[in-house]
Amino acid sequence: MEISVFTVDAFTNLPFKGNPAAVCPLLHELSDDLYQKIATEMNLAETAFITKINPSDNFTTGSRFRLRWFTPTNEVNLCGHATLASAAVLFQKNENSVLVFETRSGDLAVTQQGERYIMDFPLNPPAQEAAVGNHPIQDVYLCSNTKKLMVRLADSCDRSVLTSLKVDPVALQSSERSGRVKGLILTMKGSPDCQPGYDFYSRYFSPWNGIPEDPVTGSAHTVLGSYWSKKLGKKKLLGNMIIQYRNFSLVQLSTSSNSVSHETIKVRNEVTDTHFVLCVCVCVCVCVCVFFCLAYQCSRRGGELELEVREDGRINIAGHAVFVLQGTITL
Repeated sequence: MEISVFTVDAFTNLPFKGNPAAVCPLLHELSDDLYQKIATEMNLAETAFITKINPSDNFTTGSRFRLRWFTPTNEVNLCGHATLASAAVLFQKNENSVLVFETRSGDLAVTQQGERYIMDFPLNPPAQEAAVGNHPIQDVYLCSNTKKLMVRLADSCDRSVLTSLKVDPVALQSSERSGRVKGLILTMKGSPDCQPGYDFYSRYFSPWNGIPEDPVTGSAHTVLGSYWSKKLGKKKLLGNMIIQYRNFSLVQLSTSSNSVSHETIKVRNEVTDTHFVLCVCVCVCVCVCVFFCLAYQCSRRGGELELEVREDGRINIAGHAVFVLQGTITL
């Protein structure tokens, strides 16, 4: 059996930037075990598998497909960069202007607009877990939909605290085994008055999904955009994402609800090596809001995401994609 495979750098217009995803368009479904083995072999943050829903369709004329995402260790419910990469692969030859993917997170539509791809995603705002007055933590929020824990550093912290933060993915994963948390977002207020004028900075870690640190994370920005758009009261935000060293212990946190209005956000995120211990005991919370934003994640690779919160409770995430590899998996 031969399977076509593409490696696509998402949320960038330059090769070896953004977040790489492997994409496999399949003529028929495979076993879950084989999906996982291929993803482990590809060893990227996510490998996407596209299959036809209607047997009479093909990848040129069909407009609706099934899409699944696997990390090197497990299947995930939502992935932004691998969805964008999948759309980019199909739009090479597909004659439709809009494609719809059936996923674990419902229908996700992707529209091609020039060289950009605009994804229609669910919004995942977090609910407050705790407000911590002591340095270096100011806020702790949890989004139960995505199982992402967001920790905001105090405004008194310099950006270098975040950029120099080192995170140990093994220690981080071992500190939370309840299953309530599958990703850690670290963020802090930016410097909008200084060029390039980012409103906030952030970084993202998900060792629970086999990803020590993700270069450009669309799903994390659905949480960040929701939080910062409300905190800053702005329709347009510019952000930047980063981390380095500090130890935190969060215990017995409470919950409350949170909501946001229509916002447009630009975010940036930056990454370095890691050594970070997080002990967390969190309560499950309910998230009820959605938004759309424009973001730039400053990992070592870097990547830009355009996000906008819509009135209908959805978020559009747009970006570019670059093809760096095309080949065949032989089994």
